[in-house]
Amino acid sequence: MISFVKDFPFQYGEPDQLSPLITRIIAHNPGPFTFTGSGAYLIGNQKGVAVIDPGPDLKTHQEALVRHSPGPITDILITHTHKDHCGGADTLKSLTGARTHGMGPHPSPPENAPPAFEEGADFSFTPDHVLTDGDEVSGPGWTLTALHTPGHISNHLCFSLEEENSLFTGDHIMGWATTVVAPPDGNMTDYYASLDLLLARQDQRYYPTHGAPIERPQDYVAAIKAHRDQRDRSILAALSSVPKSIIEITKEVYTDIDPALHVAASFNVRAHLERHLGLGTVAQVNENYILTPPAQHQP
Repeated sequence: MISFVKDFPFQYGEPDQLSPLITRIIAHNPGPFTFTGSGAYLIGNQKGVAVIDPGPDLKTHQEALVRHSPGPITDILITHTHKDHCGGADTLKSLTGARTHGMGPHPSPPENAPPAFEEGADFSFTPDHVLTDGDEVSGPGWTLTALHTPGHISNHLCFSLEEENSLFTGDHIMGWATTVVAPPDGNMTDYYASLDLLLARQDQRYYPTHGAPIERPQDYVAAIKAHRDQRDRSILAALSSVPKSIIEITKEVYTDIDPALHVAASFNVRAHLERHLGLGTVAQVNENYILTPPAQHQP
């Protein structure tokens, strides 16, 4: 079982001091894919502050970040290019003059984008400084190291706060639910590899953009991976008798969620199936999927 935390205290637009270096402010953009809203993190002190995921383009939220920042905001770091994470970056930049950092721009053109989960893709964002795996952004008393964690989207970054051995996980790991992996930008093979990357680390705490901080993060990631493995087995089991479409598989496998979320879940199913197409475990016939004989599977 995954130890989701769905009840934690906060007030929209008000700061929560989570550690000596970390303050969180949650934007008022609750929804089925954002939970209570997007949590923006202020990292630093009176000498200089970085903001991780400034959230949606809500001016009141960006003004709250400036108002409650413990010092001047010098840097804006983006985990990935969905609007509920980086939609407010330009507004915050205009208010503070801060530099933006991320792996963007968005990896696919608008015509190839999946449906607008969360608040959709931000095709307008281009960072001032492009980050790759291992790059650092630092200020007085804090160092943030980029960790490339594709899966939810190909340009997803987590950020390690070296001084506190903590990891800001964006949407790669969330505190309240599992992550949607929606092709073409989402990739289940990459997501599994990124989970393994986190399992090999020794972070003491995770700070997701949506939901509460995560204690005992290695146990949490192991539970997330076990859950994905179970979904994977259920998807293959659904194909044990006859070929089926993605939505038929989704309805059969995702019996534990609100049917209104089946469209979102179907993208996870597609991502699992694309992984198995690559492994040779399944084959596609028109709009349906079938199991392949074991002798044809990739090692």
